[in-house]
Amino acid sequence: MRVLLELLRIIFIFAILATLLGGIPHAIYSNIGIDTDKYGWTAMLGVFIIIFVLYRNKLQFSGWYTGKGREKLPKTMSKTLVLCAIVLLLSPPILHFLLS
Repeated sequence: MRVLLELLRIIFIFAILATLLGGIPHAIYSNIGIDTDKYGWTAMLGVFIIIFVLYRNKLQFSGWYTGKGREKLPKTMSKTLVLCAIVLLLSPPILHFLLS
């Protein structure tokens, strides 16, 4: 039962945070004039990576699941993923200007 509750918690965390954090780049890029339908998926992928790192390093320790496999990401992996997420968040304007 705890595993099911934790799975539902993960789904809600990802859905709510993705909606909130995904709306920020979408609004900014729309105001700048960048086609978010064409290039917005890269920013959304960056948002999902940031949420994944946040969950693995902080949020998983406050849930219902207490079994094995609960450990933080290694520091180098966290830094690499956050760097990739930043590059993905900044890529829509670059792609827009390079490909149009």
